[in-house]
Amino acid sequence: MADGNLFGIDLSAIIGIIIIVAVAIALERLFTRYLSKLAKRVKLEPSTANNLVLTFRILILISAVLSIGQVGGLQPEWVLSISAIGGAALGFASTKTIGNFIAGLFLLAARPFKVGDYVRIGTVEGIVQEITINYTKVLTIGNNTVSISNLQILDRDITNFYKSEGQLDLYCYTFEIGFDHSVSTEKIAQIFAEVFERHMYMLPKKPSYMLTRSSAFERVYVVYLYVEHPEDIFVLRPQIAEEVFKRWDMERTKQ
Repeated sequence: MADGNLFGIDLSAIIGIIIIVAVAIALERLFTRYLSKLAKRVKLEPSTANNLVLTFRILILISAVLSIGQVGGLQPEWVLSISAIGGAALGFASTKTIGNFIAGLFLLAARPFKVGDYVRIGTVEGIVQEITINYTKVLTIGNNTVSISNLQILDRDITNFYKSEGQLDLYCYTFEIGFDHSVSTEKIAQIFAEVFERHMYMLPKKPSYMLTRSSAFERVYVVYLYVEHPEDIFVLRPQIAEEVFKRWDMERTKQ
């Protein structure tokens, strides 16, 4: 070794390359462990979790190669060529795909919902079946699976009906029922009480209701339905609504 060279290679460049490799390995292990824990916590599909880990590994590798090239005295045209190849590879992905990817990362970090939650995303509501980097899949009451791009989710109102009460993990689902003024308020209260009582054996908590608005033509009530399992909402909501309207029709015919 002479004049700071080892086998004809500048010693400072060798040290810089070693540092870059060590930092890249440390970052790769750190991100892999963090993303694996995050995937388990938010219940990501294995394929989605693996793709997420692979994406970060590729980004770290590209950054390390470019840094080594600069430290090692790689000619500028080589650095530009590597950057061009990376840019071309990214060019195959559309702006929307990249946006979905970034939105997916944001959803994973913010966690407005998780797999199994009953949610309303814009006009779509149902049980979250899967959260991927690009799409979120929701099972609706019609037994259809709707895939919503993560970029669209960020632009929509999100309602998560999950509610924790002490040691109980519940879903408080709300829906509206409207009536005209042909039946008195007292009778409507009686109808709600009778219908709710008939379903109490299936529920962890008695449903409730509240008058939300009234006009010259109708009165609108919001019903609070409490369930332990989100799939029960698919069954109980139409049952309760149908029974309420049947009792209301019976009362109207008596007028």
